[in-house]
Amino acid sequence: MTLTGTNTYVVAAPGADTAMIIDPGFGEGAAEHADAVAEVLGGRSVELILVTHHHFDHTGAVDTFHQRFGAPVRAVDEDWCREASPLLAYEVIAAAGTHLRVVPTPGHTSDSVSFMLPDDDAAPHPGGTVLTGDTILGEGTTMLDYPDGDLYDYLMSMDTLEGLEVDGRQVSVLPAHGPTLDSVARTADEYRSHRLERVEQLRELISDHPAILTPVDPHSVVVHDLSMQLYPTLPDVVRDPAKLTLAATLDYLLSNAKS
Repeated sequence: MTLTGTNTYVVAAPGADTAMIIDPGFGEGAAEHADAVAEVLGGRSVELILVTHHHFDHTGAVDTFHQRFGAPVRAVDEDWCREASPLLAYEVIAAAGTHLRVVPTPGHTSDSVSFMLPDDDAAPHPGGTVLTGDTILGEGTTMLDYPDGDLYDYLMSMDTLEGLEVDGRQVSVLPAHGPTLDSVARTADEYRSHRLERVEQLRELISDHPAILTPVDPHSVVVHDLSMQLYPTLPDVVRDPAKLTLAATLDYLLSNAKS
């Protein structure tokens, strides 16, 4: 589910004495992970720790990192803030000699945010870089953690991320799982197309199906049967997340049918 693991990012301007840490990662092995991050810091102190969303593979190490580095922690969800206020949509954070813009990108979860680094504008990404958490992954597509995750919100977030590239200036994606991607606009367009393709596939599957009520129960027999039709060869380990995404897609489809 996490590909090669959760990417923890250390962000600082060249020559800065401080740094920011983004997504501390899992609780298991947190002390050893903090040791590895301390080596990357190279003597810099930590000014701020940021979290892209509440899932445990991003927040499990929050308290270990907070105590180890003595830095405040900020997230959209105040439950994961430590000695700091929650993140605000589109606020600009000045820290570690650089600027970071908070970009709301709900859909994977309701509290998902991305972090835009316009100053990270060296070739081949003259428009900067954006840390997308789980909203965009380095490989494959992400799940929607329904009912907290929502497909309508997710599609709007793809529009938001695509809009970060202006005047042809490419913005690279730094995802929380997997490798860096060249263009956030191109990837957001691919993600949107994939999701809308699933909507149409599901529309056909339920055309002759008995009425399905909203909110959709992701653990129902109906959702399981539909998942087996859409994803017949899916490994069991990712079947449940696929059913959550399918339920979010069903909810989106049925809600639009009512409007």
